[in-house]
Amino acid sequence: MVTYPLNSITVEEAMQLQFKVVDCITREFPGHEILTRGDLGVVPGLNKPVTTMKAEKVIARVFDAEAAMLVRGAGTDAIADALYACIKAGQTLLVHTSPIYSTTKTTIDRQGLKTVAADFNDLEDIRRVMGEHPEIKAALVQYTRQSMTDSYDMEAVIHTIKACRDIPVVTDDNYAVMKTAKNGSQCGADLACFSTFKLQGPEGIGCIVGKKKYIDFLVKLNYSGGSQTQGHEALEVLRGMVYAPVALAIQAQVNDRLVERLLGGEIPGIKDAFLANAQSKVLLVEFQEPIAEAVLVEAEKLGAAPNPIGAESRYELVPMFYRVSGTFRATDPTITKRMIRINPMRSGDDTVIRILKEALEKVK
Repeated sequence: MVTYPLNSITVEEAMQLQFKVVDCITREFPGHEILTRGDLGVVPGLNKPVTTMKAEKVIARVFDAEAAMLVRGAGTDAIADALYACIKAGQTLLVHTSPIYSTTKTTIDRQGLKTVAADFNDLEDIRRVMGEHPEIKAALVQYTRQSMTDSYDMEAVIHTIKACRDIPVVTDDNYAVMKTAKNGSQCGADLACFSTFKLQGPEGIGCIVGKKKYIDFLVKLNYSGGSQTQGHEALEVLRGMVYAPVALAIQAQVNDRLVERLLGGEIPGIKDAFLANAQSKVLLVEFQEPIAEAVLVEAEKLGAAPNPIGAESRYELVPMFYRVSGTFRATDPTITKRMIRINPMRSGDDTVIRILKEALEKVK
């Protein structure tokens, strides 16, 4: 099967990104502050902890953006807030023709947005749809693949939309940020959104990066004390962003080795093995027989995680053996019986091979 996974940065590039994050931290924090747990509450004049404000400046600098904002509700609410800043209820949002990620679809429905779809794999189709629908007021582009046949280039899609009409573009960077060379805002989007939980950070904290005018609007709305990201959480976000790039780049290397070994016939009974962004960049294994569900049961007994927590969160150490993603199943429901996805997380390829081989032996 032909897929078009996103290009992962190398370990060397990930090291340079780690160094950049640390350098940006030193530019905002005196040395003693980074060794603390930060402050709490709504500081007069800021309406947020000073530590959080400084962490947001660090994040903006890391992604070469005008501003950044930490929000509660992880990546889901970061996207919801970004859309709220860019488009009003009842207006029309440009989306991709592939199935929309389920939590994002809920956000679109909850905010009362209309949608018009264009095939982001075909830049000419974007131009056609934009020309036929002058009512489109904003666009949402998901960085990772929404179906196995997706091949679009994020930067090219954004530039094509902007060339047709300068509407705000929001990107869903979840599962791609700090794995790829650029985030959504660096590709030209007005706002890029992601969950810091997927970057070894704390539970429930999302991030929006991009144009200051939109983030300033959201900051004014986010005035409740209980809605603020506290200082200790903001520092946890930064610590996660220091360690995530190299860990994720090593994970990408392990995935490459797994494909090579499985296609080399190391384990009998496997029809195909390939990489895809579903939503994380994972290994998809197709079996010769419809035994996928049984293999997942046995893999869990052998130490594999049976489900994600935050999809690459700091808790996810052992490899995850899981069903194919919902957006992929929506494209082809039959793959549930014959295919699984594997994310090695922090494990090596030998561990994944051992668990998969033993699980298959038990099933057969």
